[in-house]
Formats: sequence, structure tokens, C-alpha cells
Amino acid sequence: MIAVWDRVEPLLARVQKPARYIGCEDGAASPRHGAEKVAWLLAYPDTYEIGLPNQGLQILYELLNERDDAVAERAYAPWRDLELLMRQRGVPLFSVDSHLAAAGFDLIAFNLSAELVYTNVLNMVDLAGVPVRSEERADGDPLVVIGGHCAFNPEPLAEYVDLAVLGDGEEVVGEITAVVSRWKHDGRTPGSRQRVLRALAQVPGVYVPSLYRAVYDGPRLVAVEPRHADVPAVVDKRTVADLADWPYPKRPLAPLTEVVHDRLSVEVFRGCTRGCRFCQAGMVTRPVRERPPEQVRTMIANGLRRTGYDEVSLSSLSTADFSDVGEVIAAVNPPGCPPSELVSVALPSLRVDAFTVGLAGQVGAARRSGLTFAPEAGTWRLRQVLNKLISEDDLYGAVDAAYGQGWTRMKLYFLTGLPTETDADTLGIADLARNVAAIGRRYTNRASVTVSLGGFVPKAHTPFQWFGQNTTAELRRKIQLLRDSAGRSRGVQLKWHDPAATLAEGIVARGDRRIGRVIERVWRDGGVFQEWSEFFDLGRWEQAMAAEGLSLDWYVHRHRTEDEVLPWAHLRAGLHADFLWADWQAALGQAGVEDCRWTPCYDCGVCTGYGIEHVVASTVPPAGGSQGTGQDLRRGGDTPVLLTRKPEMVGG
Repeated sequence: MIAVWDRVEPLLARVQKPARYIGCEDGAASPRHGAEKVAWLLAYPDTYEIGLPNQGLQILYELLNERDDAVAERAYAPWRDLELLMRQRGVPLFSVDSHLAAAGFDLIAFNLSAELVYTNVLNMVDLAGVPVRSEERADGDPLVVIGGHCAFNPEPLAEYVDLAVLGDGEEVVGEITAVVSRWKHDGRTPGSRQRVLRALAQVPGVYVPSLYRAVYDGPRLVAVEPRHADVPAVVDKRTVADLADWPYPKRPLAPLTEVVHDRLSVEVFRGCTRGCRFCQAGMVTRPVRERPPEQVRTMIANGLRRTGYDEVSLSSLSTADFSDVGEVIAAVNPPGCPPSELVSVALPSLRVDAFTVGLAGQVGAARRSGLTFAPEAGTWRLRQVLNKLISEDDLYGAVDAAYGQGWTRMKLYFLTGLPTETDADTLGIADLARNVAAIGRRYTNRASVTVSLGGFVPKAHTPFQWFGQNTTAELRRKIQLLRDSAGRSRGVQLKWHDPAATLAEGIVARGDRRIGRVIERVWRDGGVFQEWSEFFDLGRWEQAMAAEGLSLDWYVHRHRTEDEVLPWAHLRAGLHADFLWADWQAALGQAGVEDCRWTPCYDCGVCTGYGIEHVVASTVPPAGGSQGTGQDLRRGGDTPVLLTRKPEMVGG
């Protein structure tokens, strides 16, 4: 492998934030490469300060470096200033750990958390000196891998990646390593790349796009079918049954420079059963798997000691739903803890119906900055459509508890462009914000409310995957409507996501393989860092769609029908298609469904299909967190039960 530090170091004095590129973090591994080891380059397609806190990357980094047959390093997208110098001087993409050239690794694996980073994926592969299209890669080139939530529709990148991993990565990376290790041991002989891809396609959870063909009838996709008899027709996601088996990261990275979310992060559970119909993460990560509270406390204590942080974030899709959240927070700052030793606890994913006065006091023990709640919609009617079953009283009770405990700033997150949305729903956002600000003024004259408004993009494997996205003109009209109303409200500030970027995201989110050439055109036209407003240009996307003869309206704005073959139909997150369609119809009928952690099973397909049950640590739901009857733990019993894998249900 080729070290390039002597070529990188002279460039750092000429760029912004050179600390992005030097590594040396507390907790970083000391990679030891060898011919007998499979070398992974774990890449994040955005800047170091965005990618460094990513837990998925940190977990796999640590897991792989614990193995005898693997070694892992990290890479992040270089900022435009360094990239320009690298291309001028012929310096390839490199790892930040040992500053090794990316092309020398066996696999370059990207974590995809947002669609607009796809052009950065192509850019980093090209910067590595690896052919951008998979069909042009030789036996000696690295395998290009993608994972993360966006990988549940990998079709727009099908011509550019060698494999996509669906679901949890903790187990599958070891199985991929074993296959690639045999390939290396056999010498990566001419023509062997196709053989190793065929072998990788047999690993559960691994999708190899080149082994499938997309069949079209005019603009419509008819099928995505395997090219060979031994290639599975449907690829299922991987699911870790019990988080207790995976207490990672044990050595969290503490950077030398400022990053976003610059604090210790501990995952308290994975999955969500609240059933919010717009939420792809909640749908594809089912079932709920809580980490044992004692393990959470240990990870917090060890992580704080290792990193020196004085703030910890308890991460999940809905942290206040963690059945032992109060006890865990109390252990972070036990009674009698000196003020100078208090640790700030952040709950980044808060549901207002699970936020209590007691929890407000515990969370704010060290310092009270801002709190973020996500009502998502301005009226109860529309929240029923979303299955976001929180009432105005839930919201007002939560913010009253927070203001009463000394908080002064609230952020409320909403979506616009939702199915069945009316102007009354939009104006309801302003009403909620005004009322929240009024509650705050009862406690302090510094009370403020920031409304953050995002444009809705339908995502794969959700009940809303059939919905036609609002046009940019309609989104702008709704934003202006809300601006006019909220602008007259004391203490209320409105921020919104650019509708043009929402449109570009919509192009990719439900795109098929034909969208890949659009992404490539945008990239070749200079369209990198498309999540950054200073670099985003919708014109590039519109021109690329036109050049490929593709219709924006057809891909983004039209409604889909039940019988339409969706680009991800051959990839399964565990959810039955008929369950999703029935939930879509229930949404149109404004009918909600309750949290299946505490109520009877709705047979979405995940638990029965994968032989896995919800793993919860308490016999009762958190205060305010249950919408069910509380009769039995699994469907709600009075006896504590830890529900894990049921072998007899596999394939049921």
C-alpha cells in the first residue's frame, strides 16, 4: 500500500481547517496491514466534521480492527480547496489514519445517510483513481460498497457500486471479510472479480447490482431480475437481534478539531414502532431492540472517561421512549453530584408525548440550551394522516414542563408538502408556535420558538412511497403562507429548507437505475457537496434530467399505483407490501395505528418473517409513551421478560 503523507502535508498550509486531514484522534486505531488481512476504507461522503461523529462508521471501524483477518481506516470527502490541490498535484484520496492511498484498500465502503451526497460518492471514487462505473473496474481495483438507510434504494447508484449492504452491519461485515479474504488468498486472478461478486451475492443482506437486470416497458419499470440462477431474486435486510451483544463503540473517537455533535453519543436502542408513515428510518429498522440499561450506564461512564466530554447524547429514533431513560439519566448525574461535575444529557430525538416534567429536570441538570420537538404537522387531522399521534395538549404539556424547568428556547420541526395537506394545516403550524411562545412567556421574557420547516420527500419502504411529491412552486407558496402568518407572532422565528433541494432529493430518493446517469452528469458538471447551499444548483439536475430524456414530473410529482413495480421491490426491509399499502389507505382515511411495542401485532412482516421480537427492558412503557393497554410486555404481563430471537419462528 502506498503512503502519501509526504505529498499531503505540504498542501495543508494552503487549505481551510487542515486538522480535517491529520487523524490522530483519541480512540483512533493503530492499523496494522498485512497480506493476510482484508483492508477496509470506511468512507463518509461529506466533510470530516460532519462524518466523524457518525456512529455507524465508528462501530464498524472498531469491530473490523478487532478482527485478526481485517484492518480498517477512515476517509472523508476533502473540501473543495484541498481537492483542487490534490487533482493539480496528482494526490489520490487517502485515509486519515495512516494516509494511505485509497486504491490500495480491498474495499471502499460508504455510509449513505442522505441522497444528495451521491455525487460526492462518485467524486471520491474518482479521486481515489478507481473507475467510477463498476463495469470498468479491474480485478485489482477495490470493491465499492454502500450501506446506511439510503442503501434501501441503491438503484440510482447501481452502475457505480459493486455491492450494497441492507440493514445492520455488525455481523455482515465479518461475512464479507471472509469472502474477500478467500479471494485475496487465491491471488485475485484474472476474471476473479466476477466470481467474488457472485460469492458475495450469497451473503444474506448483500445486494450486487451488476448481477441483476432492470427491465423497462417505456418509462415504466417492469422488473429487476437476477441474471443467474444462483443469485437470490429478493435480498432481505440484516438485523442484529440483540444490541447487548454489540456494546460499541467501546473507544469513541474524540477529535482534535471541532465537529458537529461534538459530544459522546451512546445508542440506547435501535428501531422504532411508532409507525410514523413518513419516516423511512422507523420503518426499515424494525423491530425495537433496547440496550440493557446497565450496559448503557457503563458505556456512558467509560465513554466520558475516555473522551473527556462533559455532554452525552442518548441516541435512537425516539429516545424518550427508552423504557429506562429516567434511571439512566439519573445515574449520569447522581444526587449530590457537585455542579462542576454535572454532565449535560442530550436527547436528540424527543417525542412530546413522552416528555415529562421529571425528564425535563433530569435532562437540564447541567445546562439548559435548546430543546427540539417534532410535531411534524400543524393539525391533529394531518397528524393522524402521518400516524404522529400527539395532540396539542401533549405538545403544550411538554413545553410547559421544559419552560418550567428553566429552558428558554424551543425548536419545533415540521414537514410541509404532506399527503392531504391543506392551507389550514399549514396555518396550524403558526398557531402551535404562537401558543408555545405564549407558554414560555409565562416563565421568562426570553422565551423563543424557532419553527424549522422541511419539504416532504416520499421514501422507499414507507406507506408514503406511492405519494406524488409537491412541486417547488407549491412548496414555496406554502412557505410564504406560513411566513405571512408566523411573521406577526411575537417570539417566533421561521426557518425553511430550500424547495429546490427538496426537488433534487426527490429525483434520487425513488429513482431507478436511469437516475444514475443523471447523478453522473451532475457530478461531471461540478456538482459536489450538493447538501451545502453554497454549492447546490437545481439547474444542474434539471439539465441532467433533460439530457437523459427523463421527466421530472414522472419521477417526482406523480402518484404511484398499487400495481406499479417500484425500483426497490426486489429488496426487502421486512415489511409486507400489502401492509404498507393498507397503511397508505389508512393514512388517506385519517386512521392512526398504535405503537405495536405495547399493543397487538399488526403483522407488518418484520418480527414474523425474521424470527425476531422487540427487545424491551421494562414491563411498563415510559410515562406518556404508551398508546396501548399495557397488558403484556410483548403485546404488553406483569413479569419482566427479555424478548429476543425465536429460532422456531425463522421463516415463519
